[in-house]
Amino acid sequence: MNTQSTAQQVLLAAWQAAWPQALAAWSRFTRLQEPLLCVSRLAASQEGLSGSFAMIRLSDQSVVVDLEGIQQLGLQDYALEILAHEVGHHVFAPGSVTEQFRLLARIRRALPTLEKFAPTVANLYTDLYINDRLHRQASLRMADIYLRLAQHGKGQSENAATASSQIWTLYMRIYEQLWKLEKGSLIASNAVSPEMDTDAWLGARLIRVYAGDWMHGAGKFATLLLPYLIADNEASASQQALAHWHDTKDAAAGCEPIGAQEIEADEIDGAVHPANDPLVSGVDEVMTSPDENTASSSSGQTREPYEYGEILRAAGIQMSDHEIAIRYYRERALPHLVPFPKRPRPLSPEPQLEGLEQWDTGEPFDEIDWLQTLLQSPHPIPGLTTVKRAYGNEQGKDPGHIPIDLDMYVDSSGSMPNPQTHTSYLTLAGAIIAMSALRAGSRVQVTLWSGKNQTLQTNGFVRDDAEILSVLTGFFGGATCFPIPRMRDTFANRKPADRAVHILMISDDGITTMFDKDELGNDGWDISAMALEKGRAGGSMALNLPSDWEKESRYYAQVPQDLKRARDEQGWHIHAITGFEHLMEFARVFSQQHYLR
Repeated sequence: MNTQSTAQQVLLAAWQAAWPQALAAWSRFTRLQEPLLCVSRLAASQEGLSGSFAMIRLSDQSVVVDLEGIQQLGLQDYALEILAHEVGHHVFAPGSVTEQFRLLARIRRALPTLEKFAPTVANLYTDLYINDRLHRQASLRMADIYLRLAQHGKGQSENAATASSQIWTLYMRIYEQLWKLEKGSLIASNAVSPEMDTDAWLGARLIRVYAGDWMHGAGKFATLLLPYLIADNEASASQQALAHWHDTKDAAAGCEPIGAQEIEADEIDGAVHPANDPLVSGVDEVMTSPDENTASSSSGQTREPYEYGEILRAAGIQMSDHEIAIRYYRERALPHLVPFPKRPRPLSPEPQLEGLEQWDTGEPFDEIDWLQTLLQSPHPIPGLTTVKRAYGNEQGKDPGHIPIDLDMYVDSSGSMPNPQTHTSYLTLAGAIIAMSALRAGSRVQVTLWSGKNQTLQTNGFVRDDAEILSVLTGFFGGATCFPIPRMRDTFANRKPADRAVHILMISDDGITTMFDKDELGNDGWDISAMALEKGRAGGSMALNLPSDWEKESRYYAQVPQDLKRARDEQGWHIHAITGFEHLMEFARVFSQQHYLR
C-alpha cells in the first residue's frame, strides 16, 4: 500500500513539474490554472472525466487528467506531450465556447443523418492541428504516443476495434503524411487502400492549407470523413474506441450559450470534399473559391431553434427544449431592443448661493453684501474689502417618469408554429416588445392562450424577463378560444391610482373570440370596453390578416365587422400583418413608439 502511494506521489509530482513546460510549448505568456491531476479513476469521474484519459472544461479553462488511466495505457512518460495537447485546445482549437459552437455547426452541416458524430469528428479535427503544431514547432513526441498505444493495446479488444476502424486507419495515415513517416509506421500498411491513401493525402493537405484559418476547413474535413463514418457506423465497438480519445467531449458544459444562432457565410457552401477545393487539390477548374459565392447564399440567416439546441447539446450543454427556446429568443431579441433610457437632469429653477467674490468700483452698488464686507473689515475700502454674493445653477432633481405597463396576449393555437422547434415570429415579436418595456421601467403581464382552459401566464405584472420568456416560449397548438376571464380579472379591480396599462394582442382572425361571452355570461364586448377604460393607455392588435381585410367579400363575413367595430367603437388599433415575419417590423415600431425615451 505504501509502495503504491509513493508511486502515485512520484507520478503526480512529475506531471505537476511538466505543466510550466506544457504552457511554454505554446507561448511563454500562456497562463492557465493548474491542471486537475486525478490519481484515481474515481476522482477523475467526480470531475466529470469518463471514457477518456484527459479532458478540458471551457467553463473554467481547466484541464483534467486521469493518472490511473495514464498508467494503464503506459503513457506516464508523456506528461509534457499530453498536457501541451490539452493546453492547445484552450489556446488554439477550439479556444473558446463560441469557437466550439461554430466548429460543431460546420461539421454538423457536412454530416447529413450522422450529425450525432459531430463532436467526435470535431475532436479528431482539432487534434490534427494541435498535434501537428506541437510536433513541428515544439519538437514533442506526438507520434510516439500513438506508437506506444498501438504496442500497449495489441490483443486488447478496445484497441483492436480501433485498429479495425476505417476512420482510425485514415486518421493515422493522415499523420503519416503530415510528418513524412514511413507508410505503416502508425497503422498497418495493408489496411490502407489506394483510395484511402489519396484521401489521407487530401486530409494532410487540408491541415496545411488551413493552418492559419482552421475553422474554414472544418466542413471539408467532415465531408472527407463522411464515407468512412458511414462504413463504421454499424460497428459500435469502433465508435466506442474512438470515444476513448475524445478529450473535448462536453467541453462547453456549464457555459453560457452565446453565438450559436447565426449561420455564417461560409458554413453551408463550405461543406465540400477537399478534392473539390482548389486550395487543397491544386486544380483551379474544380470550383471557384468559396469566399466568392457563399456570402450571398447564407449570410444573415438564423438557425431554427431545434438546430440551435442540437449544437448546444453536442457541445455538452444539457438543457430542455423549453430552456433552449428561452435562451434562443432572448439572444435573437437583444439586437432589436430600444436603448436604455437616458434622461438629462434639469437645472435648478432658481440660482443657488455659491460663495462670495470681490466687489469692485463700477459695479452696481446694491450688489455689495454689507454684512460680509463689515465682518472682513470695520473700515470698508471699495475694491479691496467689499464683497458680493456669487450665484450659480445646480442640477435639479429628476421629476421621474412613470412608464406604462403592458398586458400582452399571444395566440398559441394550432395555426401557430411551435417556438421550441421552429422560429415563431409571434414569440420573437413578443420578446422584443416585452424586453423593451422592461428596459423602459415598465412591468409586463403575458398570457399565452389557445383553446378553452388552455392558458399559460406570468404571475401578474412582473419585471422578470426569464418568467416572461418562459411563457412566450410555451406551446399548446389547440383550438382557438380567447381567455376572456383572464382579461376580465386583470382589470375588474384596477384602481385609478394604478399604473396605466396598454393592452396588446398578437394573433390572427381568431382574436374575435374575445368578443364572445365568458363563463359567467358576460358579454366580451363589455369586458373589452371595461379593460380599455381601466387600462387608460389604449389597446393594439397585431393580426395576421390580408391587407384588404376590411372587404367582406374577400374575407370572412363576421371578422371584418367585429374588427371594424372594435376599432371604431372602442378605439382598438388594428395592425394587419400579411405574414408573421412582418411582426419583426411591427415590434420595432411599437417598441419605439411606446418605450423609447
